[in-house]
Amino acid sequence: MKVSELRVLDIVNIEDGRRLGPVIDLDLDLEKGLVKGIVIMTGYKGKGFFSGGRGGDVLIPWDKVLKIGVDVILVDGKDLINIAY
Repeated sequence: MKVSELRVLDIVNIEDGRRLGPVIDLDLDLEKGLVKGIVIMTGYKGKGFFSGGRGGDVLIPWDKVLKIGVDVILVDGKDLINIAY
Protein backbone atom coordinates (compact mmCIF):
# COMPACT_ATOMS: atom_id res chain seq x y z
CA MET A 1 0.00 0.00 0.00
CA LYS A 2 1.22 3.46 -0.89
CA VAL A 3 1.13 6.29 1.63
CA SER A 4 -0.99 8.30 -0.82
CA GLU A 5 -3.66 5.58 -0.66
CA LEU A 6 -4.10 6.17 3.09
CA ARG A 7 -5.54 9.63 2.40
CA VAL A 8 -8.73 8.22 0.89
CA LEU A 9 -9.49 5.80 3.74
CA ASP A 10 -11.92 6.61 6.54
CA ILE A 11 -10.48 6.48 10.05
CA VAL A 12 -13.01 4.71 12.32
CA ASN A 13 -12.87 4.50 16.10
CA ILE A 14 -13.84 0.95 17.15
CA GLU A 15 -15.04 2.22 20.53
CA ASP A 16 -18.05 4.08 19.14
CA GLY A 17 -17.95 3.54 15.36
CA ARG A 18 -17.42 7.21 14.55
CA ARG A 19 -15.30 8.55 11.74
CA LEU A 20 -12.47 10.59 13.19
CA GLY A 21 -11.22 12.46 10.15
CA PRO A 22 -9.00 12.08 7.11
CA VAL A 23 -5.32 11.13 7.19
CA ILE A 24 -3.18 14.16 6.44
CA ASP A 25 0.29 12.95 7.38
CA LEU A 26 2.43 10.21 8.89
CA ASP A 27 4.73 10.65 11.88
CA LEU A 28 7.94 8.82 11.00
CA ASP A 29 11.10 7.94 12.91
CA LEU A 30 13.58 8.17 10.05
CA GLU A 31 16.54 6.99 12.12
CA LYS A 32 14.82 3.71 13.03
CA GLY A 33 12.73 3.42 9.88
CA LEU A 34 9.44 3.17 11.80
CA VAL A 35 5.99 4.68 11.52
CA LYS A 36 5.24 6.34 14.88
CA GLY A 37 1.66 7.29 14.08
CA ILE A 38 -0.84 8.81 11.71
CA VAL A 39 -1.94 12.42 11.81
CA ILE A 40 -5.61 13.08 11.20
CA MET A 41 -7.54 16.26 10.65
CA THR A 42 -10.37 16.72 13.14
CA GLY A 43 -13.26 19.12 13.11
CA TYR A 44 -13.25 19.04 9.34
CA LYS A 45 -15.62 21.69 8.01
CA GLY A 46 -15.41 21.17 4.28
CA LYS A 47 -13.21 22.06 1.36
CA GLY A 48 -12.56 25.40 -0.16
CA PHE A 49 -11.40 28.83 0.82
CA PHE A 50 -14.72 29.94 2.35
CA SER A 51 -15.55 26.66 4.14
CA GLY A 52 -14.55 27.80 7.61
CA GLY A 53 -11.22 26.01 7.83
CA ARG A 54 -10.44 22.93 9.86
CA GLY A 55 -10.10 21.85 13.43
CA GLY A 56 -6.91 20.73 15.11
CA ASP A 57 -4.70 17.91 13.96
CA VAL A 58 -4.39 14.81 16.15
CA LEU A 59 -1.67 12.17 16.24
CA ILE A 60 -2.90 8.60 16.56
CA PRO A 61 -0.01 6.42 17.81
CA TRP A 62 0.79 3.49 15.54
CA ASP A 63 0.04 0.99 18.33
CA LYS A 64 -3.57 2.26 18.31
CA VAL A 65 -3.98 1.40 14.60
CA LEU A 66 -5.65 -2.02 14.68
CA LYS A 67 -6.36 -2.77 11.02
CA ILE A 68 -5.85 -1.13 7.65
CA GLY A 69 -8.51 -2.40 5.29
CA VAL A 70 -9.59 -1.69 1.76
CA ASP A 71 -12.04 1.07 2.79
CA VAL A 72 -11.22 1.99 6.40
CA ILE A 73 -8.51 2.19 9.01
CA LEU A 74 -9.72 0.89 12.38
CA VAL A 75 -8.22 2.52 15.45
CA ASP A 76 -8.60 2.07 19.19
CA GLY A 77 -9.64 5.59 20.14
CA LYS A 78 -10.44 4.81 23.77
CA ASP A 79 -7.58 6.86 25.22
CA LEU A 80 -7.31 9.49 22.52
CA ILE A 81 -8.09 13.01 23.62
CA ASN A 82 -8.81 16.25 21.78
CA ILE A 83 -10.78 14.61 19.00
CA ALA A 84 -13.70 16.82 18.08
CA TYR A 85 -16.55 14.86 16.54
